Amino acid sequence: MPTLTFRFYQELNDFLPRPLKQRSFARQFAVLGSIKDAIESLGVPHTEVDLILVNGESVNFGFHPDDGDRISVYPLFEALDISSVTRLRPHPLRESRFVLDCHLGRLARYLRMLGFDSLFYGECSDARLVEISVQEQRILLTRDLELLKRKALTHAYYVRTTRPLNQVTEVVKRLQLQNSFQPFSRCTVCNGQLAKVAKEEVWSEVPANSRHAFSEFARCTRCGRIYWKGSHFERMQRLVKKLKAV
Repeated sequence: MPTLTFRFYQELNDFLPRPLKQRSFARQFAVLGSIKDAIESLGVPHTEVDLILVNGESVNFGFHPDDGDRISVYPLFEALDISSVTRLRPHPLRESRFVLDCHLGRLARYLRMLGFDSLFYGECSDARLVEISVQEQRILLTRDLELLKRKALTHAYYVRTTRPLNQVTEVVKRLQLQNSFQPFSRCTVCNGQLAKVAKEEVWSEVPANSRHAFSEFARCTRCGRIYWKGSHFERMQRLVKKLKAV
């Protein structure tokens, strides 16, 4: 059977079993299809790949390798000068907007707190998530590897960690979002934008113990929820400062 030799670099090793990490290894195939299919058969989704070299030459996802080829696979944001080779990722989106799968609700709230337009649905089919990502030019965030293998996807990221605070730290660092924060500009519940309102406009809707303690209020333009700088605000400010420094 035809054999290909692979070497995956940096965080692409996250998707490989321990014996295959950080080393070259050979794999046999009954039939050689596209290089994309070969890579994804090893568990690495194409949305995580930015550069493929076959015998030292850059190729695209549709390339069909031959028996004996040596394949080097590099991730997004790899610090290499590859200006003269075939970049596989589209140009970065002008604005970082997201759609998240049904397992990442807390992460969606954190991203909204930072000011990022982040769609989240409790129930949404994989096909619909891909459609939203492509049509609205949103980065799909997911922990579903099979979802990331959908051919139509161009901007997506596999969230490695499971705890929400670790997830937002990972996403901010990995996607280099530190300079794009607009904290406390979105509703963390529905993703609507917040607009300042006079105290008099929301007086009857604010708890009695907060009416005189705070002077600045905002209302979500979508769901109508009211926000003010309560006891949790300083804790959230510390988190924003910490995330900007990752």
